Amino acid sequence: MLCGRTFNSLILFSLRHNLEYGVQFYSVFPSNFVEPIYKKDEQEVIFKETADKKFAHVPIKPAYTSATCSEFHDKLVRKFTNYIMREGKKQLARRLLDETFENIKIIKLNEYYNSPPEYRENIILDPKIIFYQAVENCTPILELRKILRGGITYQVPVPMNANRAQFLSMNWLIRSAQDKGNTEKFPDVLAREIIDANNKGRVIKKKHDLHKQCEANRAYAHYRWL
Repeated sequence: MLCGRTFNSLILFSLRHNLEYGVQFYSVFPSNFVEPIYKKDEQEVIFKETADKKFAHVPIKPAYTSATCSEFHDKLVRKFTNYIMREGKKQLARRLLDETFENIKIIKLNEYYNSPPEYRENIILDPKIIFYQAVENCTPILELRKILRGGITYQVPVPMNANRAQFLSMNWLIRSAQDKGNTEKFPDVLAREIIDANNKGRVIKKKHDLHKQCEANRAYAHYRWL
């Protein structure tokens, strides 16, 4: 029978071994437990496809306390709100984003009513859809990473992690709006940046410049595996 000190040392050894080989256990639930589905639209799809019977006898993890089925809750919008927030002022960040969406709606409505009838059906009026498209268009694919080989540091293009790419996309939108200074209100500038990010804009140019730098350094791409 193992004493307490020996047992603790075995636990520490196991944790170091798992971290060394990239294995991290964040949950007490086994791998056969499936993620909970709490969104109403996703549940309706499951019921329509009669896939609910498949989950009848499958163990399901409990939902997080932050999980909600409210139609006003959006995961990407909540994440963008947290990126805007400074010094824990969440209420201010929400108000700024609400004003931004309101400005987007006003700009697109003006464009809608000033356009000929045959072009109106192609104009998107939903600010959330415009926001989603802007984030997707600004998301980079590659980045440059410093890798030391033979005493020389090379800028090596590597594929970007999906979470980091999404973070950079939203952070670039926020930074580009903040660069305007105090001459204009932040929601007004951010609304124009999100609209411009659907086909042009400074953030799109920044993404293309990063990809051009990766293309210029593609000769060093093999250093990633050496």
